[in-house]
Amino acid sequence: MIRFRNTGWLIVLIALCASVRLCSQTKDDCLTCHSDKTLSTKKGSATISLFVDEKKYATSVHGVIECVGCHSDLKGKDFPHEQRPQRPTCLGCHDKELAKYAGSLHGKAVARGDALAPRCPDCHGSHAIVPVRDSRSNVAPMQIPYLCGRCHREGTPVTRQHQIPQSSIFENYSESIHGEGLLKKGLAVSATCVSCHSSHDILPHTDARSSIARKNIAATCSRCHTMIEQVHRKIIKGALWEKEEHVLPACVDCHQPHKVRKVFYDQGMANQDCLRCHDRPDIRSSKDGHSLAVKFEELTASRHVKVACTQCHTGVSPSKLRPCQTIQQKVDCASCHAVVGDDYNKSIHGKLSARNDQNAPVCKECHGTHKILGKKDPASPIFSLNIPQLCARCHREGKKAAVRYKGEQHEIIEHYTESIHGKGLLKSGLTVTATCTDCHTAHRELPKSDSASSINPANTPATCGRCHHGIEEKFRKSVHSSDVTKTSKPLPVCNDCHSAHTIRRTDDQGFKLSIMNTCGRCHEKISETYFDTYHGKVSQLGYAKTAKCYDCHGSHDVLRVSDPESRLSHANVVATCQQCHPGATRRFAGYLTHATHHDPAKYPLLFWTFWGMTSLLIGTFVLGAVHTLLWLPRALQMRRQRRRHMESKE
Repeated sequence: MIRFRNTGWLIVLIALCASVRLCSQTKDDCLTCHSDKTLSTKKGSATISLFVDEKKYATSVHGVIECVGCHSDLKGKDFPHEQRPQRPTCLGCHDKELAKYAGSLHGKAVARGDALAPRCPDCHGSHAIVPVRDSRSNVAPMQIPYLCGRCHREGTPVTRQHQIPQSSIFENYSESIHGEGLLKKGLAVSATCVSCHSSHDILPHTDARSSIARKNIAATCSRCHTMIEQVHRKIIKGALWEKEEHVLPACVDCHQPHKVRKVFYDQGMANQDCLRCHDRPDIRSSKDGHSLAVKFEELTASRHVKVACTQCHTGVSPSKLRPCQTIQQKVDCASCHAVVGDDYNKSIHGKLSARNDQNAPVCKECHGTHKILGKKDPASPIFSLNIPQLCARCHREGKKAAVRYKGEQHEIIEHYTESIHGKGLLKSGLTVTATCTDCHTAHRELPKSDSASSINPANTPATCGRCHHGIEEKFRKSVHSSDVTKTSKPLPVCNDCHSAHTIRRTDDQGFKLSIMNTCGRCHEKISETYFDTYHGKVSQLGYAKTAKCYDCHGSHDVLRVSDPESRLSHANVVATCQQCHPGATRRFAGYLTHATHHDPAKYPLLFWTFWGMTSLLIGTFVLGAVHTLLWLPRALQMRRQRRRHMESKE
């Protein structure tokens, strides 16, 4: 029953209505009563205001519509009306939206008579409805989280009564990247509730028509993130993008829709369907008898704990008594690890696998099957300390990979174990030291003859430079670098001096004594002249402290003598000599270390002096020998005469 506090108005209205039957009321007629701020009605114990603000109504999107356009049940009725009008249905103008709403979670709740179910006015308002683009609108992007948060906030009657599992949706959204963009930075284009769940046809994720159903999530996200496939090309195998159900992860598997999720999407068949059989320890293959048992605790500890069985073992059919009897193809890890799969296919391992070579290692041999652990987990086979042992399964002497080696590539694992890298890793526990995968890569192992290989001579400095960055920078400026020296001859790289697997400490005495022979492989003539010097002769006697090649020329920063930065440049040569000879002067440093009398073009003075003195010496001996030979007959004759003379005296 409508109540008036101003009885004067009531008398006037009754008198008017007695003489006129209202057949086509205008909004002005309605506002005659409803412009009164005191107009109200009772609904149970609650008092509900029936006041309509004329100014707000005039500026709303419905301002041009007569009241009976929405309150159609009052059209042609007596005025003022005694009965309580029916709820406006919005039919006739918003039929499409109403059809979606009727099938949504909200519409179905209304049909059940749920008092907490939201209706059109709850979101859009009643008489002061403004356009969506108007910042005052309840459904403006900036207001959407607060609008939905009326019900989907922690502790609201809706969350308490219906026990919604994600009761902190608003709180979690406000801390997400979308929420921060919208609420903190004012980015009105940031995703809101209706961007993902839609505005009127809100359906549960289990409904195939839902915008957040597993098969529809990518399309929903791509409304804003239009380059999803291109962005994920390094992870997801593009050929399978949205083409094979349950093979690829949905957006929400990696990117939580709200900050914290307690409910995850079912991915095809549930894991329990598979574990009904595979959880038994006695289950075996009917073909070769190998075990098919899967330990549940291994699955829960795996990196793939959120990956369903059917995402890897595709092709199963839940319509079969045993769903896995329909599986024909092998597990394709490249479905989710696309770049890794491409690298593997190009590697030696991948090429052998493509030829169906039984000795070719596949993903599971290195990473395992159901208990996949991260490389930072000490229990993982790909943890740094475990890498040598993992590779040794095939590459230890006598194993299936080692028998393929040709030439000098033998006892690789044994040599690595005794190298400075191996000792650092296995004896000192330095997990940052180089392992097999640091040099050969984890998935793209190629022979060094391949230009794309990480151990190809052209790429070796960059490979070693991942750890030895400072040394690589020096090497790039040296005469040994292809960036500086342009020649068709092969230039030395790291492994030419340090070897590939038997890498020793540079302060080791054996390394110091062998370095001249190492340099001599390329600088043969210079090496010969070095061994003619005092330094070289003392080194051959096993004295490691005498000057070696690198003491004068540098080790990685070998520069031309003409380079001002060279250790042997005019400005630096004295300081270089003073490393061993503290009292060295400029005159001392003028010593020709590699001078040789065998090179008339480079050292003509030494050449002619040597051969002049040698000729003089040889000439003197020759003359002496000739003189002796010529004098010999005379000497023999004189000896005989003397003997006869002595005999005659007797």
